[in-house]
Amino acid sequence: MPKSTIHRSSSPSQSPRSSVNVSRRQLLAGAGAGAAALLLEQSGVQAQATPSKTVVFAHTTVVNVDAVQDDVALAVDGDKIVAIGPTDTILKTYPNAEVYDGRGKALLPGLINCHAHLAATLARGFNEDFGFPNSARLAIQPTSLLQREEDTLMVTVGALEALRTGTTTIVENSGGISRSAAALARTGLRCVFAESIRDSENVAGPMSPEGLARSEAPRFSPKLRDDGLQRINDLFTTWHGAKQGRISVFPAAALAETSSPELLQAVRAFAEKHDLGYTIHLSQSRAEVDFMVRHHGVSPPAFLARHGFLGPRLFAAHCRYVDEADIALLGRSGTIISHQAAMAANRGVIPPIAALRAAGCPIANGTDNNTNDLFEVMRVALLTERISRHDANPGLRPQPEDMLEDATQGGARAVHQGKLLGSLEVGKKADLIVLDTQRAHLVPAGRIVSAWIHNGQPSDIESTMVDGQFIVRNRKVLTMDEDSIIAEADKVGRRIWREVQAAVPVTVPGRSRQH
Repeated sequence: MPKSTIHRSSSPSQSPRSSVNVSRRQLLAGAGAGAAALLLEQSGVQAQATPSKTVVFAHTTVVNVDAVQDDVALAVDGDKIVAIGPTDTILKTYPNAEVYDGRGKALLPGLINCHAHLAATLARGFNEDFGFPNSARLAIQPTSLLQREEDTLMVTVGALEALRTGTTTIVENSGGISRSAAALARTGLRCVFAESIRDSENVAGPMSPEGLARSEAPRFSPKLRDDGLQRINDLFTTWHGAKQGRISVFPAAALAETSSPELLQAVRAFAEKHDLGYTIHLSQSRAEVDFMVRHHGVSPPAFLARHGFLGPRLFAAHCRYVDEADIALLGRSGTIISHQAAMAANRGVIPPIAALRAAGCPIANGTDNNTNDLFEVMRVALLTERISRHDANPGLRPQPEDMLEDATQGGARAVHQGKLLGSLEVGKKADLIVLDTQRAHLVPAGRIVSAWIHNGQPSDIESTMVDGQFIVRNRKVLTMDEDSIIAEADKVGRRIWREVQAAVPVTVPGRSRQH
């Protein structure tokens, strides 16, 4: 190694929590992320391990979808990747850089989660096992028991899981995002706030068999539509481009069954005016499809096509129940499909992803409810697509590299940042994950992408960087007080589920005995 001034960062000897106490109110008001920032401010500690400076990952492996470079260095300056090449050469070029020892490590592009409902972490361990829409007849809805800022706490726990499992960009798809926007922005994740709106007065959605049975023709409210569009505009004005561009705001129509033609056209017009993407839930259930045919005379994709909503700016979540005509419409329009493989498998149905790919739909990935682990989504997507293909020689398609492409380049396309994200290239944003490859389940490895997606674990991720800043370093979360957030979320969750169970005990479907 050439003689140079090398700055190596070390982990703090103690957590800031050991010297500063944070009240429950402070924790909830800042949703944990804010509390961590408050701790660091009060104790005089930087919130990030490496403020904008040059970092060289030395003697490492750089992984892209179609190329793996061994024993090279990758240099980050500010928020960009500035060089990839021989370690000695790059260290000479950046003699004052902080050096991250990359031996036994692999750098991969950060994962992009295109469909998350972070507050739904509250229903973890419940919502996965009752079908869709949830068939349990709860006397009390858990969300009704959240107090003060506890909904933001649930969002923050979801974000914590996301960054722990390799996500660097996340699309939060919900209504009223402004309540939790500041807490999400403080996590260090690259965020897309997809503010979701509807204008139906008499369709609750998502459609259920019971709702379909008693449904009537939808009535639409100009006031609901205008109020929703105003929320989108207000969020956009406040947050789009914030945090040095880490935060984006997209418009979202909630559901096909709760959207008027006027709402669809307004959402697309807003996206085109501001050069954004936009999104919707689409063909999630048979009840949704039957409702649209009954009251509009066409399938959900055909309804969107009729009103000019399909297209390459749109990433449509799910598409579980689409027929050949729907697939052709989606493919011709270049509509992106956000595939929530793990949640779809929980629901007992997998969308025809192979047919959608063949028709011309780009594929991205999302998590949906309850979990925010996009690494697991890649694995489930790989296995379920192989099973669904019925190839003459099964097990050859798709490949792990295809899954990595969906979760990185596919996601970058969906969030309208393909020139900045999705691969490790000079000039692109330094959004990356550092994989510890020296693990019993990863060695030996003929192909690191295959080994990781088939056999890996999220705990293999040693560090995560977004915009050139470490948000996880040596498996320590740097932007949140992780222990306090988890403890508080556990306390809140136990309280809420005790009340739910006390009202009417939850009966597990298909279990003959209940304990």
